[in-house]
Amino acid sequence: MAVNYVANKASADETVALCKEAAKTAGQFFCAIKADVGVKADRARLLADTLSIFGRIDGLVNNAGVAPKVRRDLLEADEDSFEELMRVNLQGPYFLTQLVAKHWLGKNPRPALKSGHKVVFVTSISSNTASVNRGDYCVSKAGLSMAAQLWAVRLAPHGIQVVEVRPGIMATDMTAGARAKYDKLLAEGLVPQGRWGTPEDVGLAVRSVIAGNLPFSTGAVIQVDGGFQLRRL
Repeated sequence: MAVNYVANKASADETVALCKEAAKTAGQFFCAIKADVGVKADRARLLADTLSIFGRIDGLVNNAGVAPKVRRDLLEADEDSFEELMRVNLQGPYFLTQLVAKHWLGKNPRPALKSGHKVVFVTSISSNTASVNRGDYCVSKAGLSMAAQLWAVRLAPHGIQVVEVRPGIMATDMTAGARAKYDKLLAEGLVPQGRWGTPEDVGLAVRSVIAGNLPFSTGAVIQVDGGFQLRRL
């Protein structure tokens, strides 16, 4: 498995180390590759380096994502933040998927995965939940949800499955600054299951897709949100 990172090499190396600890066979290999998926040249290098190291790609998990550096009301939001979030959260995964898909269709042999090649887009409940103090993030994730649908339709005839995993309120670095706000909302019952989501929750969903446990569900949206999306009276 190739672990992509932009600046936080320590966290990438930690991820690789944890993967090695969890490895079930001596033949499993993991490495970290530095690349900014929001930059065209970096996307090409990420693909080339991955192929150079592993010789093949069987699955792609698009989980790159950044939040606005400062949360601003729509009336105060600036274009620089909007452009950055579109570049990283939407343009990057969209065109990285294009690169990998073209490789699969043109050169790659049958994948090691018995169930075929897989693409997972990790989006957010913000793709259909309005937060007026971070509209740029919401728009980027809404676009990513549509990207998942588009690629699912385009690649299905080639036996390539595309699935969207949509996390809810997750305990990550991205939400650390709003911890008190979300703690209060959780205590008030915003999420039926009554807790923060974790990276492990997302990882289990992604792993299930990659393992081929949902073979007839291309284009599916897997909600990992503790029931947040449920309508209640």
